[in-house]
Amino acid sequence: MTMSLFNQFMSPWFLGIPLIALALALPWILLPTPSIRWANNRMLTLQNWFVNRFTHQLLSPLSLGGHKWALLLTSLMLFLTSLNMLGLLPYTFTPTTQLSLNMGFAIPLWLATVIIGIRNQPTIALGHLLPEGTPTPLIPILIIIETISLFIRPLALGVRLTANLTAGHLLIQLIATAALVLLPLMPTVAIFTLGLLFLLTLLEVAVAMIQAYVFVLLLSLYLQENV
Repeated sequence: MTMSLFNQFMSPWFLGIPLIALALALPWILLPTPSIRWANNRMLTLQNWFVNRFTHQLLSPLSLGGHKWALLLTSLMLFLTSLNMLGLLPYTFTPTTQLSLNMGFAIPLWLATVIIGIRNQPTIALGHLLPEGTPTPLIPILIIIETISLFIRPLALGVRLTANLTAGHLLIQLIATAALVLLPLMPTVAIFTLGLLFLLTLLEVAVAMIQAYVFVLLLSLYLQENV
């Protein structure tokens, strides 16, 4: 029973073909594309408003050098949100529950921010490893601690996204299983459990959007330190 709960996080295969590639490509197909009409439809107008507001809020603290990342960060936000939301549908697979995929996003982007900081402003980038006013005996210890915290950043990005989505999906499956078991035995309790499952699903939708936003927001903060 315990193993069956984690089967939903296994990458599905069909005729020897990994379906994770299809899951990664599906969000781009679902997003509406601009048309040649003067007036856009409601869905495209709402999407453009959301993208503009998100990009403005994300890039307002950054200098002009960081604005070059606008397209990359906005696309990553929409991509992660779509993957997280699609994974809540029945008979679907959530690629962002795989730590390897999340680390594949986190490590190159984090490394790019570090390389940009070392190339453009090496003194300031290395100055983050030693806070100003540190007593001389604590300098070696603080440099080691700050270096470890710097290399832990991509791991924290990937693990945070994986853990939140995995925990939410597991909790939804546990409550759904309990509701099915209690339905013939205690219908009243089963109805209450179904109501709790509905509220938890709404919470998981919010978590899917918030975790994608937090992932991109932390990347923008790392970029802000290095531009």
